[in-house]
Order: sequence, then C-alpha cells, then structure tokens
Amino acid sequence: MQAVPRVVAVVVTWNRRDLLVEALDAVRDQSSPVAATVVVDNASSDGTADVLAAYDGLDVVTLGENTGGAGGFAAGIERALEKHEPDLVWLMDDDTVAEPTALEHALATYARADPAPAVIASRVVWTDGRDHPMNTPRRKPGASEREVRAARAVGAIPIRSASFVSILCDTAVIRERGLPVADYFLWNDDFEFSTRLLRGHSGLYCPDSVVVHKTRGFGSTDADPGARFYYEVRNKTWLYTRSRGLRPLEKALYAGSTLRRWSRTILASDDRATLWRGLGRGLLDGIRSGPRSNETVLAHARTVTTDQPDGE
Repeated sequence: MQAVPRVVAVVVTWNRRDLLVEALDAVRDQSSPVAATVVVDNASSDGTADVLAAYDGLDVVTLGENTGGAGGFAAGIERALEKHEPDLVWLMDDDTVAEPTALEHALATYARADPAPAVIASRVVWTDGRDHPMNTPRRKPGASEREVRAARAVGAIPIRSASFVSILCDTAVIRERGLPVADYFLWNDDFEFSTRLLRGHSGLYCPDSVVVHKTRGFGSTDADPGARFYYEVRNKTWLYTRSRGLRPLEKALYAGSTLRRWSRTILASDDRATLWRGLGRGLLDGIRSGPRSNETVLAHARTVTTDQPDGE
C-alpha cells in the first residue's frame, strides 16, 4: 500500500487579516489534513499577529519587513523543509480559500500520475465561480501525445507553469532546483519558480482541486498595473536573461508573447507615462544586475522574530 505523502501548507500574508482567517480555516477543514501549516507574516500592520496568536498549531514566521510574495514563499518553504520534513508543500496566498476537497483531489492525482508530477496546480475560480484569468496555469506547449494521454488518464492537463495560488510541489525537486527567488518581490516569482521545477519534470493541472481566489476584482494582472509594472518588466528581464527555468527556444517564444502583452497594456492604460517609466527602469535594472541572493534579501527581515509554536 502506497504511503500517503506528508503535506505541509505554506501561506504568505500581508495586511489581509480577515481573508487570512478564511484561508486558514479552509486549510484546517480539508478532507485530507495537512501535517503542518507554516504562515509567513510579511510585517503586517493590521492586527494579523493577534489573529495568528489565536490559532493553535500554526508555525508562524514573522518577518521584519515586507518581502513580497517572493520573499515570503522563499522563507516559508525554507521553514517547511527545515522543520517539518514534507514530501509535498502546498503553497497559497492569504486570499486563497480552498474548497474542502481541494487537497484530497490534488493528492489523488499525484498518487495516480505516472510519472510522478513535480507540480500540481488547482483550478482557481473567482467568487462567482468563473475561472480566474489571473491564475490560469500555462498549458505545456508541444506536449507529446504520450504526455497528454497520461495526464488525461488522471483527469488532468500537462502544464509548463503555475501561480502560487494553490500549487502542490514535490520537495525533492525543490531541494534539487532551489527556492523561489526572493528579490523578485512580486510578479513572475511563481512563473520563474514553477518553470524551474518543471523543466524536465511533469506538471499537471487538476480541475477537480478547486480554490477561490478572493481578489477585489475579476481580471488579469495586465489591467493597468500602475507603478507595479516596474516589477513585471524587471522580473521578466531577469527571467529571460538569468533563470534556468526556460530553455532557449521557450525564452524566445515567451519573450515575444511578453512584448505583445506589454504593448497592449501600455496602449490600454489611462496612465501611460507611469508605465513607460516602469518599462524604462525595469529594463535598465533587469539588464544591469541580477537578483540578489535570498540570504541577502531576507537577512534583515529575519532579524525581528521567528516563532514556532508546537504545531504537531
């Protein structure tokens, strides 16, 4: 009889106290329970610490400054690997509310898949049940007929990348390929991380594993990002020039798609000047130097406190 994988959930939060409660309650109430839950508090100032203190059994990592989703997941996964020895880590943002059987279905797909997937991505819907365009996993371009058949046999679809809004990752592959790059701060950190894990490995989209992403609005990240466009440009430049996640031909194909999307975003914006500035600064910083090491980025953030209640 095959052993049930040991799953540790990693949730990253910043100033979304009420949504965090929903997310943590949903993890707690899964039909397939997790072995532990690591919560990374990115220096919230809205009373999140008091909310977390009221929960039993959480492993809370409190950072001294906001390191973004990238830094938060890097710190959280590192903590999970060091303290909880998981076979799989289940990653999600603080505004992600998993349906009660989300993990059960993802684990069923993991158990039946051949070869074993490095990443399983959930189906992400908005509050009205529509598939959320912000979190649609990228189907694997050029997937072989064998890959498609093997995925279909377990009710899944082959993917090449996925977002941090509910993915199940094999920790053996993480130990081999490395943590998320903390210096990305926000945007494309999950794309870079998931493509790095999936290069040469299987990844599956599991539509039966459903989570609700409670964003304020329905739409993709392309919708007039304002000053945050800088991170999109800088991080994509880092990804295409320095990451090992994509093969050379893939980089060329994705870069072409990125340029078209950037053009549409700028043309549709009501504040094109801000986007042009973000484009210029992002390209300059992305070309001039690469991301700093995780140790450098997280060194100061870790100096405030790291608390680990007895969670098991």
